[in-house]
Amino acid sequence: MHSYDYGLIIAFLLLVLVPAPFLGRFYYRVMEGQRTFLTPVLSPIERACYRLSGVDAKADQSWQHYTLALLTFNLAGFVLLWLMLMFQGALPLNDQHFPGMEWTLAFNTAISFMTNTNWQSYSGEASLSYLSQMVGLTVQNFVSAATGIAVLVALCRGIGRRSANSIGNFWVDMTRATLYGLLPLCLILALFLVWQGVPQTFAHYVGGLTLQGADQVIPLGPAASQIAIKQLGTNGGGFFGVNSAHPFENPTALSNLFELVSIILIPAALVFTFGHYVKDLRQSRAIMACMLTLFLIGGAVSLYAEYQPNPTLNLPMVEQTAPLEGKESRFGTTASVLWSVTTTAASNGSVNAMHDSLNPLSGMVAMVNMMLGEVVFGGVGAGLYGMLLNVLIAVFLAGLMIGRTPEYLGKKLQAREVKLLVATLLVMPVAVLVLGAIASALPGPAGAVSNPGPHGFSQLLYAYTSAGANNGSAFGGFSANTPFHNLMLSLAMLIGRFGYILPVLALAGSLAMKKTAPVNGNTFPTHGPLFVALLTVTILLVGGLTFLPTLALGPIAEQLSMGF
Repeated sequence: MHSYDYGLIIAFLLLVLVPAPFLGRFYYRVMEGQRTFLTPVLSPIERACYRLSGVDAKADQSWQHYTLALLTFNLAGFVLLWLMLMFQGALPLNDQHFPGMEWTLAFNTAISFMTNTNWQSYSGEASLSYLSQMVGLTVQNFVSAATGIAVLVALCRGIGRRSANSIGNFWVDMTRATLYGLLPLCLILALFLVWQGVPQTFAHYVGGLTLQGADQVIPLGPAASQIAIKQLGTNGGGFFGVNSAHPFENPTALSNLFELVSIILIPAALVFTFGHYVKDLRQSRAIMACMLTLFLIGGAVSLYAEYQPNPTLNLPMVEQTAPLEGKESRFGTTASVLWSVTTTAASNGSVNAMHDSLNPLSGMVAMVNMMLGEVVFGGVGAGLYGMLLNVLIAVFLAGLMIGRTPEYLGKKLQAREVKLLVATLLVMPVAVLVLGAIASALPGPAGAVSNPGPHGFSQLLYAYTSAGANNGSAFGGFSANTPFHNLMLSLAMLIGRFGYILPVLALAGSLAMKKTAPVNGNTFPTHGPLFVALLTVTILLVGGLTFLPTLALGPIAEQLSMGF
């Protein structure tokens, strides 16, 4: 590694961590309806949205009504997107005359964007019209991210409120998260990307001539606006097939840095939003310390692995260098590795290099980041409510060890809460292990794997891990666009999304109704180094005990077969 590699890592961490507390406080004020510097500009639009939709902004909802509103909204979005994709051939803004998608592929894509996964079994520039990209996918990028923020805020209220029967209003939370939380940042990032060279146009595709004399079609389109929300909303679905490795999506080293920062900027900020809800920023700092610890461990392992020469090439010592296969040569190894760690830690499926070419150890880090439940920053909203579930599990374990009824911030965890926590522990095993086992056991679906041995198993394991974690990235070489995998991966995405959301909202309602016990000398502190260590170990143990056998069959076996 060179000095500029270390400079890139330091710049990335500073650009994420320095603004996070301020942005976190802004999100708290926005979601609670307090005045901010954007209020004079956006509050008239917010009130107009409520009048047009008939929403009473002052009426709070119980967790059951909140959940029903969320499910209804997401179902409507899914149906509209599914129909748009199937019938795009008859819709406007389709100058390339793309036909409608095959129904299972359209179903998979609609589920994918509705669940904030953005799994892509297609190439955007060769399959989707401008209307489908803008009105279909980009809109879902906004509302799926806003849904995650809304669920997190509901859980924060559940923990912070005392003897309450409500957790907020879903329609108000969605409106504020979209209008104040996502749109302004996306506008800034989109304009920055246009400045860097990302297209934002309705012009036709243009023809070109390669150096070899072959004709080439160069795709254009309204790309910058979609790329901005795909990164800031931790969605990840690219406007172009090769995603952020495409020079039109990610043209410069500067665009690469700011797209990378945008992936975890909002998830990091929301950690401090939680501290404002519970009136204790020490809790935010403890959670941030755990996230950073896991992130830095994964990043260090990946960087070490990718800078090692491949022993199977049998090169002389003087010729051994870090392999560049699958890396983005414009940015180098460090930028490619930093992106792979960040995107899998943050529930963002965008890539600027090919994960299929990663060293087995680096590929395992990417899988582990997702297998942990996307809690190392994670998706917008989703990452933190996933982390808070682990916080409650760690508190429960601590209560067992010291022989006291577990409690978190004065809220006692009783049988109902523990059952809901256990239910969330089953989400990733069912989505990854059960569905992945079915796919690998059937000869037809298993044919989607292009490589023999452990690497082929890793391809399939990565695909179902990515779907269950609502990430959306993939190892290349896995032929996912078949009716079986389209439907099975859709099921994994649904389980990974709503298998967490439903228990989280029920948990929020249950905690909101509880009284807050006073803190005394016997209360287990949840903001010190001891708790950070307990939380980190809990996350690693739960993930390790669940997925270690499958990792042993895939990336670990492949790493050992390489001789180191």
